[in-house]
Amino acid sequence: MLFNSRVFLLVFLPIVYFSYWRLKSRNHRYAWLTLSGYVFYSFWDYRFCGLMLFSTLVSYFSAIWLDRAATPGKRRFFLVAPIATDLLLLAVFKYAGFALTTTSRLAQLLHVPLQLPSIHIILPIGISFYTFHTITYIVDCYRGVIKPTRNFLEFSCYVSLFSQLVAGPIVRFRQIEQDLETIDHARRDAGLNIGWSFFVLGLIEKVLIADTIAGSINPLFQDFHNLSTVSAWTCALGYSYQLYFDFSGYSSMAVGLGYLFGLRLPQNFNSPYKAINISDFWARWHISLSTVLRDYLYIPLGGNRHGTRNTYRNLMLTMLLGGLWHGANWTFVFWGIYHGMLLVFYRVTQNRFDRLPKLLRQALTFYAVMLGFIVFRCTGFRMAGTVLARMFTPHGGALPTGVISLVLALLAAAYWAHIGPNPFEMHHDWRGWRLAGLVVLFLGSMFFITAGHQSPFLYFQF
Repeated sequence: MLFNSRVFLLVFLPIVYFSYWRLKSRNHRYAWLTLSGYVFYSFWDYRFCGLMLFSTLVSYFSAIWLDRAATPGKRRFFLVAPIATDLLLLAVFKYAGFALTTTSRLAQLLHVPLQLPSIHIILPIGISFYTFHTITYIVDCYRGVIKPTRNFLEFSCYVSLFSQLVAGPIVRFRQIEQDLETIDHARRDAGLNIGWSFFVLGLIEKVLIADTIAGSINPLFQDFHNLSTVSAWTCALGYSYQLYFDFSGYSSMAVGLGYLFGLRLPQNFNSPYKAINISDFWARWHISLSTVLRDYLYIPLGGNRHGTRNTYRNLMLTMLLGGLWHGANWTFVFWGIYHGMLLVFYRVTQNRFDRLPKLLRQALTFYAVMLGFIVFRCTGFRMAGTVLARMFTPHGGALPTGVISLVLALLAAAYWAHIGPNPFEMHHDWRGWRLAGLVVLFLGSMFFITAGHQSPFLYFQF
């Protein structure tokens, strides 16, 4: 089920919302949100609800046993066992086919007679996100940052919360623990205005900007062999904006839904295309993932505490694994390595780079990010190489369709991304002409949705 679908907007959300606010006790609200999350998830494939429930049960009981463990050895066991279980499930469903295919190709290159089966496993939607939820929960319990909850309904509500279940943001338990604990005291009117404001803004980001751009550049990517130089640059620029407003739109809607149910979800994007260097970009882009990678991988590896060489190694390894987290494809691995190299390069040249004019630093950062997104978007290196070659060598060929709508969407995207305030910087006090404008844009979004234009969010595939 999609946030930008008729069944969600006209059926699922009204039923869940009004029923939720008729419930008074904590456990009733936990149970209702848990049930809603599983119903929401089952619209994709009900068979994988059991997988999410299994992961929830393993992490819930492991945290309790970890808290009761009397010796360091037992505590480490109840830390490692659930994390290993979660990572094994993720490896099987997301990376097993990739690993077998890569091994087979390597054996062919080395002329090794190795016959491996080719398997195609359905990737459970959202498994990367709820796996990170359970892992961060266990690690935080082990570190003593939080106390494990004894209320299974509370924990299952946290894992299966439909507003952030399938594409984030990656919410740590400690970030919404207080709201969960006081969920029976939440008032509907407290988050109503800001909730619907965030949701509508996210819907506009997704439907009117990201999907409009996608409608013009997707056919170009499909026929990439015939790209003109102009179309190649349009694809590069358009996809950078499409990906941002698609995922930022989802995150804004998730935050808005959280407010509607009395839960404050963390910010996931902070105008990343205003970044003045690549380090600043990663402090603004997919914040929930970048901070998880920092706190649970980069810092435990040693961070920047053991000399320059180890710092560079830790950056490269963290970004490589961050790229691999996005998908089982070597293009994602390369994209992670590319950003690791950008971070290392920035550290080496920081004194000189930071003396450049601010606008130039922003432009260079955006340019570097845009080039990386070409590899991120393409299905293979041959496709990425073709697109990049067309960008930097003059070619005639296919031109974008729907030029007027594309130009308008790109101009709106450029202004909002580089100059305008993001949803967390807005006051959400809609009155007069501002309210009228928002209503018009919302009605425009609903027109496209009811007309059948309902595209999935890009990060569902990760």
